[in-house]
Order: sequence, then structure tokens, then C-alpha cells
Amino acid sequence: MTEDKWLQLYLTHRRWAERGAWAFLLLGSAIGNTITTNLDIRRAGLAFEVWEPAVWEFSSAILWLILIPWILRAADTRPLRWGLLRRHLPWHLLFALITSLAHVLGMVALRKLAYATQDARYDFGNWPLELAYEALKDVRSYAFILLIAGAYRLFVWRWQGEASVPAPAPSAEPAPAPVPAALPERLLVKKLGKEFLLPMDEIEWVQACGNYVNLHRQSHDYPLRSSLGAFEQRLDPAAFVRVHRSYLVRLRLIEAIEPTESGDAHLRLRDGSRVPCSRTYLERLRQRLV
Repeated sequence: MTEDKWLQLYLTHRRWAERGAWAFLLLGSAIGNTITTNLDIRRAGLAFEVWEPAVWEFSSAILWLILIPWILRAADTRPLRWGLLRRHLPWHLLFALITSLAHVLGMVALRKLAYATQDARYDFGNWPLELAYEALKDVRSYAFILLIAGAYRLFVWRWQGEASVPAPAPSAEPAPAPVPAALPERLLVKKLGKEFLLPMDEIEWVQACGNYVNLHRQSHDYPLRSSLGAFEQRLDPAAFVRVHRSYLVRLRLIEAIEPTESGDAHLRLRDGSRVPCSRTYLERLRQRLV
């Protein structure tokens, strides 16, 4: 199987692969910690049942599985990149503490429920002291999740290829006043040490993702460092239309508008894919399609 086919297979099942990887990492860690904790308990001669360490470890792992999507969304909303650290790092510290509180409250509830099924009582201990102890661990876990997610996304982006606007040829004439220049007909994509050109007229839709926009073409996403607003200003307004605060879509590819009960809609494109459309842009889109 060629590299592109492996990539296509992975991208088709990417969501489930990512969820499976987090589940494998967390649940595998819970199993290992359960075994070692039981060994330590037996070695120390403490009076705990065999099932208790499993309840402690798996309740924590389950809560992390629930919280990870919110952590990743926070990473997209407040990206930790050079130049943004001073502005976004305090926000992440606050969110890490909120995450820790949600983690503790959720796992304590699960533990109490599990103990109740065994006619036993779970005691979390001194709440202020234990909350501070758990916060120290959880802030480190939060940072570790961001580190893993960042490394993984960097690898996937390099695998897919990162787009960039080819640099213009140098000119001896003085530079004009800065205005948003139109994008060239092709973008340069660097992929695992190779370079190729991405025709602009093959881009189907564009999605905002932190400091990047993802250029979607034939089930592939090519990240380009730009804000969605700046990228939109450089596009041909007759070709693309804003349908959501995070999405631009090529107008001629829209096949149907599928309203939802909330008043928003999904746009079905010619290849069968769907893109969200918020009610803010819906009426303007209908006028463009007429």
C-alpha cells in the first residue's frame, strides 16, 4: 500500500483512531497502576480489598477520557505558540485548575457509586488538602495532554503536507502600501521533505484551526498559517462564501441546504461531505445561491 493510500485510510478513520489511542493510553495506564498499587498494598500489609485500586485508577481514567475533548478545544481556542504564551498561558492555568476540579468531583462520584455497589463507603479525606494535592497532579497531566496533542498534530500536518504562499520575486521598485494581495493560483505544499503545488481551484472548503486554516481538498487537509479572516480577504468573493465563523465553502460545490431544529443548517457538498452553516450566514447564503 502506498504512502498516500495509508494516509487516506488513516484520515477516513481519524476520529476513531484518535479516540482509540487516548483510550488505549489511559486505560492501559489504569491497568498498570492497578497492578502496581495492589502489589504495594500487599507488601505494606494494608487492609484494602483487591477491587479498590481498580476503582481508584479507572474512575480517574474515565474522567480524563471525558475531559480530553474539552482540553483539546481549549488548545485550539488559545494556542500556545511563541508570541502568544504571555497572553494564553494564564488562561490555560486557570482552565487546568477548573479541569482538575471537574476531574476530582467526577471521579469521587464514580468511586462512591462503585463502593456503594459493594456495601462499602468511600472517604476522599480532607477535601482542601486533597484538592490541592490533586490539582498539583492534574495541572501536570493537563500539560502532558497538550504536549502529546501538539506533537501528534505536528506529525499529522507534516504527513499531510503544510501549505504556504510562494514568495514573490524580488522587485527593485518601492513596496506599495500594504493591502491584502490576492492568493496565487497555486499554493506550495511541503510534505515529508517533498514539495508539490496545490491548485487553488481544487480547494473545496476552509476551516479555522487556531493560528492556521485547514484547506480541504479530496479528503485531505492542508494547514496554512493564517487567520480565517485574513485568508478570506485574499480569496475571490465570487468563488467562496462564509457560512460559519469557522468555515468558508466554495459556492459551486454546495448541493443542498439541510436545516436543523436549532435554526442552523448543514451544507451537503457534491462529494457527500457536510459542512456546518450557522443561522447568521444562512439567509445571505440562500441569496447567493439563487
